[in-house]
Amino acid sequence: MSDATVPPDVAPVDQDREDDLVFPPDDLSSLLDLARFLDNRPEPGLLVGLDGDQVPLPREIYQVLRQAVEVMRTGKAALVAPQNLLLTTQEAADLLGVGRPTLVKLLEDGAIAFDQPTRHRRVWLQDVLDYRARRHAAERAALDQLTEETSTLGLYEHSVADYTVAIEAARRRSERKESE
Repeated sequence: MSDATVPPDVAPVDQDREDDLVFPPDDLSSLLDLARFLDNRPEPGLLVGLDGDQVPLPREIYQVLRQAVEVMRTGKAALVAPQNLLLTTQEAADLLGVGRPTLVKLLEDGAIAFDQPTRHRRVWLQDVLDYRARRHAAERAALDQLTEETSTLGLYEHSVADYTVAIEAARRRSERKESE
C-alpha cells in the first residue's frame, strides 16, 4: 500500500512523532499526588476548567489519563497514538522490546502482518498489539502448564490457583509501596 493509497482515516508514519511525546515533569511529586488521587477513585468524575465550567470525563478518557500518569510516574515519556497508526520496523521492535532483526524475522515468518509499499516495511500498530497479546497469552499458558505439572509431581505444595492468588497479592503490595 503506497502513501497515495492510504485511506484518509489511517495515520501514516510520521517522522516527527517524537514531537508528540510528552515527558514527565521535572518534579515528580505532583505526578505522584495525581497517581494517588486516581488510585483512590476508580470511577471517572468531572473535568473542571479554571472558569468553573464542568464536563463529565468519559470512562475511556479517564482510562487513558490513568495509563499516562502511571507511565510518567516511572519517569517515562507517554504517547497516545491511534490504533490505525503505521509504524516503522524499528518502532514496532521497540514496542515489543525486541531487536529490529528479530521483528523482521517475525514479519517474514508471518507472525505479524505488514505492508511494504516501497522497500521499507510498515507495520500496523494494531497488528503489533495483537501479536503482543497473543505472545503474552501463550507465555502465560505455558507458565501455568509448567506450574501445574510441577505441582502434580509434588514439587509444589499448593495448586496453580493458590500461587495465582499469592502473586496477585504480592503485586498489589508492590504497587502500594511504589505509590507511597
